[in-house]
Order: sequence, then structure tokens, then C-alpha cells
Amino acid sequence: MAHPAHPNTAGAAGGIAAAFAGLATGALAAAFVRPEASPLNAVGGAVVDRTPAAVKEWAVRTFGTSDKLVLTLGITLVLAVLAAGTGVLAVRHPRTGCALAAAVGVLGAAAALSRPEAGWKDALPSLAAAAAAALALYLLVTVLRRPRPGAGRSGGTWPMDRRAFARLLTATVAASAVAGYAGRRLGAHGSAGATASRADLVLPPPAEPAPPVPAGADLRVPGVGPFLTPAPDFYRVDTALVVPRVDARTWRLTLHGDGVSRPLSLTLADLLARPLAEHDITLCCVSNEVGGPYVGNARWLGVRLADLLREAGVRPPSRGGPADQLVARSVDGMTIGTPVETVMDGRDALLAVGMNGGPLPFAHGFPVRMVVPGLYGYVSACKWLTELRLTTFAAYDAYWVRRSWAQQAPVKTQSRIDTPRPFAKLAAGRVAVAGVAWAQHRGIARVEVRADGGPWHEARLGDADGTDTWRQWVWPWEAAPGGHTLQVRATDGRGEVQTQERRGTLPDGATGWHSVTVSVHA
Repeated sequence: MAHPAHPNTAGAAGGIAAAFAGLATGALAAAFVRPEASPLNAVGGAVVDRTPAAVKEWAVRTFGTSDKLVLTLGITLVLAVLAAGTGVLAVRHPRTGCALAAAVGVLGAAAALSRPEAGWKDALPSLAAAAAAALALYLLVTVLRRPRPGAGRSGGTWPMDRRAFARLLTATVAASAVAGYAGRRLGAHGSAGATASRADLVLPPPAEPAPPVPAGADLRVPGVGPFLTPAPDFYRVDTALVVPRVDARTWRLTLHGDGVSRPLSLTLADLLARPLAEHDITLCCVSNEVGGPYVGNARWLGVRLADLLREAGVRPPSRGGPADQLVARSVDGMTIGTPVETVMDGRDALLAVGMNGGPLPFAHGFPVRMVVPGLYGYVSACKWLTELRLTTFAAYDAYWVRRSWAQQAPVKTQSRIDTPRPFAKLAAGRVAVAGVAWAQHRGIARVEVRADGGPWHEARLGDADGTDTWRQWVWPWEAAPGGHTLQVRATDGRGEVQTQERRGTLPDGATGWHSVTVSVHA
């Protein structure tokens, strides 16, 4: 490692190295607590909890599913700048600099304790990080302030022993890298049980299997994705900086609350022993802008939620039940509120254990998640489910409702042009304009397309696979040379036409017609 040539440069390098030591120590300690308690994850989670809804929407819109990576990199950059400044301060004022380094770790502990699912142990990794960072900075600054042998201080600067400092700096970085690697390996070992439990899980055949997807449901138009979305391509929008890895062998679900005469506590084996239903259902995120990518269609396997609620003695409000809200809680503390009336009105609301023929992927809620057709995910699709509590909307606001989103959010009718892509350059002649449309629990009856504000033309629809899935569509367009704007709109199964009014995603989902602009050459 190069020898820092100036005390301030050396101090900045020492501060960054000390921060690295703290983060690595915190990651190692988190391996004995849980990954979410590591300093970076704890601070990141606290930032997510306190970020205004409009800023979150901007992040999702701008960075897509990379928003968590961008947040982590941003926090790391801020910490590096703060660490460098702390190191420079410590050169002149060692006690103050070391105290500041420790204080940052203590703030991390406070952030960890502020998380909704936190216990007192969650503070330990950040406190260990605080101690490690302060100690590393103290040792580095002590060597930095010590004159090299035979030299004296003059001119207000230290004739520092750069070789000794460089050796200690290198040793600090190396030891920190080892600690960080050890933490990663131990964390992987700690989640090995969850990985094994998923690998060993054999899902029983459904008592109510889904019919085969109609042959004409997938139009196989180039540029339009498959009718059933593969799990690796299925969108993921949530607040978890670390995907929870739950051991199915120790997982348990509790069901209790207002109007529950027979509280339930169920293991995964208990759920799998019940009759399982299989259904094709399209899910979409309320953060999906008009024409956005956060929608996917899958074949889900699970227990009917309404049957479970009736077994617990729950009645919907229309039949005199005292609870109108079902609050689902995730293992990471997320809460999602769903109308009791909706999940008990006969639709295929599931506690899903399978997706596209296999167990749920970890990223999509293994071992159990909720799936409720016709509702946006933030009011229905709780992943990594661990608790169901009956209450009222007046008594409790779930996570997103406390952040300016609506309490109830039925899916709005939407349609999207998947091909041609925006700003595509096309050859004149016949062009397949195609995409998907969805209005879960109402179905899609018609899709229309137009060019340049002209008359609407009815598109050819793929075969319907029930009312809870999207439908593919295609329209043959005779493209003439020049610039053109294509628009699409859908009509749901109740005869209601998708509104033209353009609105953003807050508070209950975007509206408007999707359009793309293309250029056609002769």
C-alpha cells in the first residue's frame, strides 16, 4: 500500500479503513444475530421506513428493481465521506474523532432497534461495529501522530512514520476483509437450513388443479413475453434489503384477532395436509406506472384463505363479523391490510406455497405468501407470511397506509404495448403491435389500438384463462413512413373502458392510456 504523504490524507485513509473495520465487524456479528441486523442493512431499512412515498416512487421509477442496490451504495458513499472527515479530525483531536466514529455506530444500533421487527439483539452488530471502528481509528491515529525515529515536530506538522502507518493501515484493511468474508460465510451457513428445507420440500398435488392454459392464450408474438411469467423474471418490489430466508421446518403461522373464535397456529406441514387449490393469477404492483413492468402472471398453488378464516370462526362484515381488515405480517415486520369482505367473497384468495409448479422462491415469499386476485400487492400480497390478525381499518393502519397510500386498492384496468418498443425504427409495411391487458377479477373483454389519434381498431385477443389473468393482444398495423404515436386502451369484463385520465401511482394506482412513439422508414 502506498505511503500517505500528508497527515490529512493519512487521516482520511485511516478513517475509511476504520469504517471498513467497523462494517466488517458488524457483518460478522450479524451472522450470529440475523442478516437484517448488520449496520448497513439496519440503516438502509430505517432509511426506507422514513423515506416519503413520493421519493420511494421516484426511486422505483428511476432505478427499477435496482433501487435497493442504489440505496446501499449511497449509504456506503455517505459513510465513506463521513469516515474520511472523521479521520482528518482525529489527526488533530484523537478523542473527538474516535468518539464520533463510535457515535456513528451507536446511531446504527438505534436504527436497528427502530425497525418494526427488531429485538434487543439487533443492536449488537452496530455496537460491535462502533467499538471496532473507534479502536481501529485510535490505533491508526496513534501511529500516525508518533514521529518517526530520530525526527521531531516542526512547522505545525508531524514528521510521521509513514512506513509504520502504512503497515498498520494494510493490516487493518486485511483483517477487516477477513472478518467480512467470515461474516458472509457464517451467514450463508446460518441460512443453509432454510435452503435445505426448500430443496427437500415436495408439494402435494392439488385437490383442485388448474385447467391447462388455453392453447390460444399465448399469441407468441416476438417482443411479448410468455403468458406465464418464469419465476426469475417475475417482478419484485418490496422493502427487504436482505431477502428473508425462512426455514420451512420451523415456520409457523398464527391466526387470531377480532371475531376469531378458534385461533389457529399452523406449521407448513399442517397447511400442506389441507386440500390445495391451483390457479393462474396475475399480480401487479401499485408502483407500476402506465406501461410499466411491475406485473406478472403465474400459476399459484395454495390453501384457500377464506376456508381457513371460516375454520377460525371469522365472518365477513356483510354477515355480522366485527373485523373488516385482515392484517398480514411478514417475518421482516412488513404489515399489509386486506379487506376481509374481499378475501371471503368467493374469489381465489390463497395462502400460496407454490409458484409455476415448484415451491415459492425465497425472493417471492418462501415458504408461504398471500395472493389475492383483483387487489394491488401492497394491500394483498404479503410475502414471508407469519401472522394473520383480524382487526378494523379504523383501528389499525398497515405499513403503506401510514405512508400516504390508500387503505383499499382494487386493481385498475390497464393495457400495455410491448412491441414495438418506444422510439423503435421500423420498416414500412405491416407491423404487429402487441402487448398485454389486465383487470383481475373482472377480466378483459376488448382491447383497442389507434395510431396518431385516429380511429380505434379492435385488436385480436388471446384466449382467456379466467378473469384473474392478463390477456395478450395483437393488432396488424399498416405502417407508413414518418413518425407515429400508437395508443392502446382496454375494456374490462363489466364493459367499463380504461380511463384516459393520466394520474400517478399515489395513492391507489396509476391511470391513463399507454402510448409509444416510433419512426417508420420506407
